[in-house]
Amino acid sequence: MAFLLALLSSALWGSADFQAGRMSKKHQAFAVLGVTQLIGLIFGIFMIFATGERDAVAFGNDGFFSGYFWPGAFAGVLGYIGLICLYTGLSTGRMGVVSPISSLGAVVPVMFALIGGEQLSQGRWIGVVIALAGAFCASGPEISQGFSLKPVVLAFGAAFGFGTALTLMSIGSDSSALMTMVIMRATTALFTIAIALKYRTTGGFSVADSASLIFIGVADFLANFTLGLATQHGLVSLVMVLGSLYPVVTVLLAFKFLHERLHKVQYVGVFLAVAGVAILSAS
Repeated sequence: MAFLLALLSSALWGSADFQAGRMSKKHQAFAVLGVTQLIGLIFGIFMIFATGERDAVAFGNDGFFSGYFWPGAFAGVLGYIGLICLYTGLSTGRMGVVSPISSLGAVVPVMFALIGGEQLSQGRWIGVVIALAGAFCASGPEISQGFSLKPVVLAFGAAFGFGTALTLMSIGSDSSALMTMVIMRATTALFTIAIALKYRTTGGFSVADSASLIFIGVADFLANFTLGLATQHGLVSLVMVLGSLYPVVTVLLAFKFLHERLHKVQYVGVFLAVAGVAILSAS
């Protein structure tokens, strides 16, 4: 169950990122991000009423991060910081440096889970390492032009933001995966509204863009939600690794629908990711 939910999360995230990348070629990336985050919040509120999940514990008695409220709020803040670092780093033109490093954000919740007492067999360790290597390579690492400090620092900032947000998502999901994701979206909505007011724009979207924006917002929310559910049914360390394979989905969609040529290292990444999943499923 956890295995399938985590892979579904990767599929949803990769599909949302693919479509968001297409939209960002016509509109500002931050505008796409902001509008889709608001759509995700609306969808999350709809799910609350549809499922009746309103009685989960928001503030627990076992510490500051017990319950779903504070983990969700801080996950929203840190996830947004991660996105700011990612987009700023990508704006330097060094996608082959920034994207692969930022994809390693899954290492943070994996280490948190292992420190917390989870144990992996030797076979699972091998699967974890191979799958993470696959996600890294599928992002298209490019080092032939050397490194400059700024994009590397921003890439690690993105990885830390994403990884810490994922860790907090798993903590909040102990109380309620759905409510944690809604609080995350409510937090990012505040950032979105503040940016819209500062620049006095809503992104300049047309009615024709509605379907794509709704798809991105809903798919991104469901990716978070299914990953949160997966942490409740399996080892967090394994779930986070499987949920981090979304770059593979994105590059395959770009190959299929945009006819983008994959670099050799990306073919290797896809192979490693599939091999890692196979090893984890077998063990």
